Amino acid sequence: MTVAKMGLLVCDMIDKGMVDAVVSTGALMAHGFVEAAGMQHFKYESEMDDKELYEKGYDRVYDTLELEKNLDDAELIVREVLNTCDSIEEWCSYKLNWKLGEHLKNKFEGRGILKSAFMRKVPVYVPAFTDSELGLDFGICRRNRRRKGEDPPKFNPYHDLEDYTARVLESKKLGIFTIGGGVPRNWAQQVGPYLDIIDKRIGEGGAFKRFHYGVRICPEPVHWGGLSGCTYSEGVSWGKFVPKSEGGMWSEVMSDATIAWPLILKAVMERLDASGWKSHRLK
Repeated sequence: MTVAKMGLLVCDMIDKGMVDAVVSTGALMAHGFVEAAGMQHFKYESEMDDKELYEKGYDRVYDTLELEKNLDDAELIVREVLNTCDSIEEWCSYKLNWKLGEHLKNKFEGRGILKSAFMRKVPVYVPAFTDSELGLDFGICRRNRRRKGEDPPKFNPYHDLEDYTARVLESKKLGIFTIGGGVPRNWAQQVGPYLDIIDKRIGEGGAFKRFHYGVRICPEPVHWGGLSGCTYSEGVSWGKFVPKSEGGMWSEVMSDATIAWPLILKAVMERLDASGWKSHRLK
């Protein structure tokens, strides 16, 4: 979505206090980080040869090109951040994204998701962290440290899970806005089942939290059977969503998000501005 120039929509949602947390693919954050750090993406033309693109240092994302040099330069920034934050004993995705957002705020003038998230104190979780350029950069840093005889930085994804769960427990009601599917969608939704089995399997008790509200934009049909196309109603069976019979409310838009998302967000922002609504994050 950031390669498709949708990154500023996320910035707007964060800056207006519309979200309390972001759960994302690593690719979305990495390509957005590249642009926020002043680098560019380029348009792909159908006559271009993928083999030649590889040889010349261009990575294709559908109809857009990412320079390999962009990713090399991004790795230098990640390395700098990791090398200047030795106080963090164990990293996780939201801690690294927080520090990258702080770096963007201090070093670059343009807008960016991680920059907005840092400024608004919104955590950004990347559950499949190693499946991303940022995850590979972290791996490179670990290897470099070992080669020098130094201790490599540690990474513990359970810090993400427990931080997210704690924030969910602090909330009065839950709402979710989903673009597409995959790991980020399920990771965000599974907090209900997690809290449920914490009580049932180890007896720790605690609140059973499910999502009351949801909006989902995804073109994938349900009959393909994949997670991206599965309905919120299916999630009710897992204990992820409050059923409509008990007050659950959700809407599902079967559309290309690059078409529907800007229109929906613009309409919501206009209505909120007209109503005088003010987020608790901005008070």
